[in-house]
Amino acid sequence: MSKEFRFGIVAGMAPDAAAWTATARHAEDLGYSTLLVPDTLGTLPPLLAMTAAAAVTTTLRVGTFVLAAPYRNPPQLAHELAGLDFLSGGRLEVGVGAGRPAAEEDARALGMPYGTAAERVALVRTVIGQVRAAFAGSGTTVQHEGPPIMIAGAGPRMLALAAEEADIVALAVQADTTEEGLGGPVGTLREAAGARFDDIELSMNLLQIGDEPPPWVPEGLRNPSAEAAAILRGSPREMADTLLRRRDELGLSYITVSGFFADALAPVVELLAGR
Repeated sequence: MSKEFRFGIVAGMAPDAAAWTATARHAEDLGYSTLLVPDTLGTLPPLLAMTAAAAVTTTLRVGTFVLAAPYRNPPQLAHELAGLDFLSGGRLEVGVGAGRPAAEEDARALGMPYGTAAERVALVRTVIGQVRAAFAGSGTTVQHEGPPIMIAGAGPRMLALAAEEADIVALAVQADTTEEGLGGPVGTLREAAGARFDDIELSMNLLQIGDEPPPWVPEGLRNPSAEAAAILRGSPREMADTLLRRRDELGLSYITVSGFFADALAPVVELLAGR
């Protein structure tokens, strides 16, 4: 049985505190399920930003997209996440990964060892275990069984871990991956997860809505392939039909997008959210 659609925005910057909280309220008003915050040294500290967003909303879930395990102390992180779950009234989701391409530089700036690929994947597992243990042993958390865990990945190591541990899997594919190309990592995950595959919520981040690329895309990369699955074009009904087909064929039901495109995708959210 297909999972219901839900939608999230990814945001991590604002000119001031009022603008940040306004972003959270606007996402909730538009019908988005989650506000997801990146974990970089160039964006707001994710746990602080999530706490502020939760304080000014009532239904919006808050999550990380995604925590870089290599520069986190797992027990301390788990303790802080349990507190955030309490302060948000049980609206926490935890995304964790082995580190994006620039994470090694951030780790160096923080004075943290980055480790090999295998060590970083092992650290992701440690973080997940610590988070679940902290929630199980806490009397203040709302989600006593632990928050939903998102793992971002597309390679065999991360997908194998996700098959065992994740509630949500975000497909961390290249920007030019076609819809047909999404079948590769989905198939790998399906094979690794076995019967558990049907319990996993599959997610994908859209990079562009409509014909205009976001302003941060370099000039030389402003004409991506029309076949790129991360670009959604057409009328709201046409875009909704594309997402419906992807849910039917691939199981993708949790769609995220940059906050820059929150209003552009809102008509599709209205058509599909909860359906």
